[in-house]
Amino acid sequence: MATYNAIKYNVDYGGFAGSLIPIAVFTSDGSDATATFTSGIDSTYDTYLFIFNNIHPQTDNTTFGFNGSIDSGSNYNVTKTTTFFRASHEENDSSAALSYQTDKDIAAGTGFQQLAQSLSGDNDGNVSGKLWLFSPSSTTFVKHFSATMNETHGGDITMHNHVAGYFNTASAIDAVQFKMASGEIQGGTIQMFGAH
Repeated sequence: MATYNAIKYNVDYGGFAGSLIPIAVFTSDGSDATATFTSGIDSTYDTYLFIFNNIHPQTDNTTFGFNGSIDSGSNYNVTKTTTFFRASHEENDSSAALSYQTDKDIAAGTGFQQLAQSLSGDNDGNVSGKLWLFSPSSTTFVKHFSATMNETHGGDITMHNHVAGYFNTASAIDAVQFKMASGEIQGGTIQMFGAH
């Protein structure tokens, strides 16, 4: 995992002007079981941003998800409650929909939260998007997160996924892991920034 130089990028998130500070980047070597960030998530920043670019799965119709750790990456099993809805449009224009996905949310569970579902394993299939993690070092409050992802679905559909929730712990989140439900990550980058 490479580390960025400390260069500020101006950003306007939610109407509040600020700066993004590059911290780390994961670049797939084509055969990665996971993408893991075990350093740099601390009290330095109140907000962290992960940007996903062209994350390509090894297998067809797999899911891409994430989880947090409170023990520096020894375990990724933090209890969370989440919600998931999506907009979809088929490539052949046969249907389009906006729907809440009850089978993809978590109610006080410890499993990996889906960010993308049924990804296309075709050579041009991928998922891109962003995930915000808020106040991960708080030892008072739960830790909220919010993600917006766009994927190439295995059924030749564009899926625009909205995922949000919170890690239900008063312990600090100090590591984050991303992975496919089956197969490897076979391409793409994940950039991690701290936000002022």
